[in-house]
Amino acid sequence: MQVYSGIYKEGNLIITKSIYFEGIGLPVLDGQKKYEVLSVKANSVTICGFKIIRSGYATLNDPCGIKVYDSHHVNVINNTLYDNFFGIYLQYSKFCIIQNNSVTGLGVEEQQIGNGIHCWKSDSLQITANHVSGHRDGIYFEFVTNSVIWRNISEKNIRYGLHFMFSNSDSYISNVFKSNGAGVAVMFTHKVKMFNNTFSENWGDAAYGLMLKEITDSYILGNHFTKNTTGIYMEGTNRLLVEKNSFDANGWGMKIQASCMDNVITQNNFTGNTFDISTNGTLVLNTFNSNYWDKYEGYDLNRNKVGDVPYHPLSIFSVLVEKNPPAMLLFRSFMVDLLDKSEKFMPSLTPDNFIDQSPLMHSLQL
Repeated sequence: MQVYSGIYKEGNLIITKSIYFEGIGLPVLDGQKKYEVLSVKANSVTICGFKIIRSGYATLNDPCGIKVYDSHHVNVINNTLYDNFFGIYLQYSKFCIIQNNSVTGLGVEEQQIGNGIHCWKSDSLQITANHVSGHRDGIYFEFVTNSVIWRNISEKNIRYGLHFMFSNSDSYISNVFKSNGAGVAVMFTHKVKMFNNTFSENWGDAAYGLMLKEITDSYILGNHFTKNTTGIYMEGTNRLLVEKNSFDANGWGMKIQASCMDNVITQNNFTGNTFDISTNGTLVLNTFNSNYWDKYEGYDLNRNKVGDVPYHPLSIFSVLVEKNPPAMLLFRSFMVDLLDKSEKFMPSLTPDNFIDQSPLMHSLQL
């Protein structure tokens, strides 16, 4: 079915049979701030080429620009969604593709707007090449499995660029999460793969590029963490491999809480961060190996590109700040520099075995 250019104020349109629903010349479907615009209640539906605007706003029934109910093989491609409560919403859905859509909200406070792309209790989804901004969370997953989020840009959202919980065996590849309220949150999940994403300019008292909470058996590879308050914040994580990532110009490169164990941090670049690593515990239950640290002042006499002296990435001042945040007022003072230098020669407050045994002399090409 083809719809030609124009402005259509038809209330709630409900699709109840398999259809290829195509807009020609970007027709506008206007919800008039009263209705859910498109409701999909059938399998094998494709929606493409529409501008969908001004859905109703309500917190009980979550009206959307496009909402998919209990369906499979639904494709939402090449649409523009603007000023909707929720942008695209999938529930109890399988084998759906959300691709190349522009989803823009006008939210100011998170209680007054929904998420850009919201997926709940679904499986085998592909969220690809969308641009999401101005919503509560850019992309939201809860109880979503075996799905891929690939090449999306999620920026300037009120809370998280990406927020997912209880969503196992998913992959997040080559996305950009920029200037969101608190970055990206990944919680209560296992078997997650996060490859080649960019986390940048997520600033604030409780902001981070990536927050990991209660995550197990996951792989974080080739990501770029730039200009965040904290690059990665880890709490209750186990058996993670953090490899070949770059941490540049962050407040903290990584904050690893005492509840984390059996994580391996290897072959990463730490450059230009105020603090590379911070922790709130004294036990060392994670492994650092073969990372590049721009603050390393060791030497390489045998010229094998590996430092001859182990590196202690945990500064005493970062430990003090973790316990007493107002101590940051003393940062860059002569006494702090002297304290850190003394700690490197005679460790007292930082754990002796919190070390990288084989620090790299040159940064990796990532």
